[in-house]
Amino acid sequence: MTDTTNTTVVDERADLLEALAKHRHFLRFTTRDLTDEQAGARTTASALCLGGLIKHVTSVERAWAAFIVEGPSAMPDFSAMTEADFAKRADEFRMLPGETLAGVLAEYEEVARSTDELVAKLPDLSASHPLPRAPWNEEGARWSARRVLLHVIAETAQHAGHADIIRESLDGAKTMS
Repeated sequence: MTDTTNTTVVDERADLLEALAKHRHFLRFTTRDLTDEQAGARTTASALCLGGLIKHVTSVERAWAAFIVEGPSAMPDFSAMTEADFAKRADEFRMLPGETLAGVLAEYEEVARSTDELVAKLPDLSASHPLPRAPWNEEGARWSARRVLLHVIAETAQHAGHADIIRESLDGAKTMS
């Protein structure tokens, strides 16, 4: 009898990383050929801009990767955040003075590389931690590394869709055509 456990884990990791890479690509692709000013432009009723979306996804991926390793202590206690904390957090959704699209994309690439390395080295995708305190998290819920990665994939895909709408509103360019 052949042991397929290791092959299954390797395949699962490859599948998760491939899905994440695909959605990262779509998100980054929305910024092709843009200036820093365009990357920071609001083109819809939303306050979102392309550079800000990439900053946000970078922050989210970094935080969840830290959660996989460190547990809830790596995440903010959203239930205890002040108005000033939320205002500072809002800065990740926009391009701030001095920020460049190239710099935002480079930071995203660095975080992506770090996450990919973490996933490749994780001893167990089923290892879990309790979720951090947040109004949107179920009290007492736990997420495995696998579940965290699925969340990061979903978040990246969702924001890639937002980015596509923002880019189309900016200059008519579309990700898929």
